[in-house]
Amino acid sequence: MPGGILVIDDDRALCDLLHEDLQQRGHRVWTALKAGQARELLDQHSIDIVLTDLNMPEMNGIDFCAELHQRRPDLPVIIMTAFGSLETAIAALRAGAYDFVTKPVDLDLLSISLDRGLQHRHLQETVRRLQDQVRRQQPDDDLLGESPPMVKLKQQISRIAGLDTSVLLAGESGTGKELVARSLHRQSQRSGGAFVALNCAALPENLLESELFGHVRGAFTDAREARKGLFVEASGGTLLLDEIAELPLSLQPKLLRVLEDHRVRPLGGSSEITCDVRVIAASHRNLGEAVAAGLFRSDLFYRLNVIQLELPPLRRRGDDILLLAMKFIQQLSRRFGKSVVGLAQPAAACLLAYSWPGNVRELRNTIERAVALTLHDTITVDDLPDSVRHPGDSAPLPLSLHDGQTIIPLEEMEQRYIQQVLEQLDGNRTLAARMLGVDRKTLYRKLKET
Repeated sequence: MPGGILVIDDDRALCDLLHEDLQQRGHRVWTALKAGQARELLDQHSIDIVLTDLNMPEMNGIDFCAELHQRRPDLPVIIMTAFGSLETAIAALRAGAYDFVTKPVDLDLLSISLDRGLQHRHLQETVRRLQDQVRRQQPDDDLLGESPPMVKLKQQISRIAGLDTSVLLAGESGTGKELVARSLHRQSQRSGGAFVALNCAALPENLLESELFGHVRGAFTDAREARKGLFVEASGGTLLLDEIAELPLSLQPKLLRVLEDHRVRPLGGSSEITCDVRVIAASHRNLGEAVAAGLFRSDLFYRLNVIQLELPPLRRRGDDILLLAMKFIQQLSRRFGKSVVGLAQPAAACLLAYSWPGNVRELRNTIERAVALTLHDTITVDDLPDSVRHPGDSAPLPLSLHDGQTIIPLEEMEQRYIQQVLEQLDGNRTLAARMLGVDRKTLYRKLKET
């Protein structure tokens, strides 16, 4: 991660060496020989991280770090010294230093430390920005997200919301299909009508038919009075049929007929009722594969799949993870009567590094647990469950152990796993190294072996 680095050392030759090396690594670099000159550079330029010597004229590095920590607590400071004692390291950390490196400086290890510091600063700025965005959020803005997949999804919603046609929402479980359906309804000409949602997997077949189409009195044993079905209740509005792949085959022709004719016959009834409903269907299963397997009617699939929206999984949404976490912290703090206001940077890094197989639903449950258990005003790493803090301990390898009948060598398996982790983290090597439990230098070496 490139950034603006201020190097402070009274050894001009070392300053020149670090200036040249860090510039070659893509950073903007300024150098100072003493604290007074460093203060001027800090006031004049956009500095992201400070690398300072311990022994300097005017003021030693620990005192300068303490001063800077008071003025700019968001600015990471790394202290260099030829005296790598434990006492010196502790003093540096107490003064607010982010890290501590010894001389002679290993340029590769220093680069790793600087990258971590820059990532730390970036996460701090991101957390603050997202906190501000959550505070500015409009009450009806449920679809939070600034990532490219979410920007694309919102644009698609805006384009099709006014089209009075069926929509199929596809994507993994927990990605927010009902929120998308509500957004489509709210932006449509049907927004004044009812929005009704039904999970097709939640009811047995006999109750599902009655729930959808209604029944007349005496239609079955417990039908003591007539009841309108959801198609009639949602008339003039929108009906979401969630987990549509679980709809029994016997009910699929009846649903198709309602979609085609806009008329519904209640269970046990002899007459039909006209209904004007926009149907949005959703499923985490691939309906095309269900059709091929004979589990879903092709004619109903084509009727529902006029327009399909693919919802992105949370692991593809980058900083949206933190934005959603902030929103949940805000909501759940009010609910629990607590004063939790945000995320500590290490906790934010853990959230970004985790793959979230349960998507937004899992994130919300994680934040609910953390808000309920934390003893602080910010969520820390210790407030997160072990599965999020140490994903490698419990996560199964997401790869097949063989291709056909050929066993894959261990080295190739390792490379495949590294590449998959990098793909899930959008190429962020710092977070990939953290998730894999290695330092960045080791990760770079392994990547060069490919």
